[in-house]
Amino acid sequence: MTAFKPQIMQSDLEDIITAIRQMQQDGGKLPSERDLADLLHVKRHQLRKALGVLRHSGDLGPARARRPTTSPRHNEELVRVTNPLEVVELRLLIEPGLARLASLRASSFETTRIIEAATTPESASSGEIDFAFHLAIAGAARNQLAVEFYKILRQVGVDARMKVARTAAPTCSKRIAQRDGEHRLIAEAILQRDPEAAEAAMRAHLFSVQRQITERSNGGAVAA
Repeated sequence: MTAFKPQIMQSDLEDIITAIRQMQQDGGKLPSERDLADLLHVKRHQLRKALGVLRHSGDLGPARARRPTTSPRHNEELVRVTNPLEVVELRLLIEPGLARLASLRASSFETTRIIEAATTPESASSGEIDFAFHLAIAGAARNQLAVEFYKILRQVGVDARMKVARTAAPTCSKRIAQRDGEHRLIAEAILQRDPEAAEAAMRAHLFSVQRQITERSNGGAVAA
């Protein structure tokens, strides 16, 4: 005898999706899955199905990994054998393509997130905003393997810089303003659904990063 499996009504699923989208529009950060289910008065399996629909459409970022994709020891080995210039070379091979894909695949939610992260607020961490911008583009490319690989690449890049200079000076406001301008060009191309412009703008930005790293061979911090 086949076990009975309760079905989620389409109308119920749409109501949950609508409620979650409304919370996003209101600017609130979504709580944990458990708290969100309690807040919406729905079962966890119903909520997971709604979240899956939103992630598939690009209206919600990917679920957080429960464990790191690589061990600290593995990252340490990568840092030992590389340097910041090698990292940016690899970024030049990867990120222009991700920007191109993002211009073709990004949802309205994802483009909004990219636009918002293109400018660094005065009180925000420059490095965190920079990472959020580039990670948002990787996510909008809709390739989860690329997202996970990009996270590893950026972490190795940060650690490689620290290996070169343990006492790097903070990034100057002029460089942050320049970087934000480059980021906005990329974001605008993605918003306009222009893959050639998005790819070219990302490549130009990373060439700028490469020049900064080369010029500051003493290992000074570089905003990317």
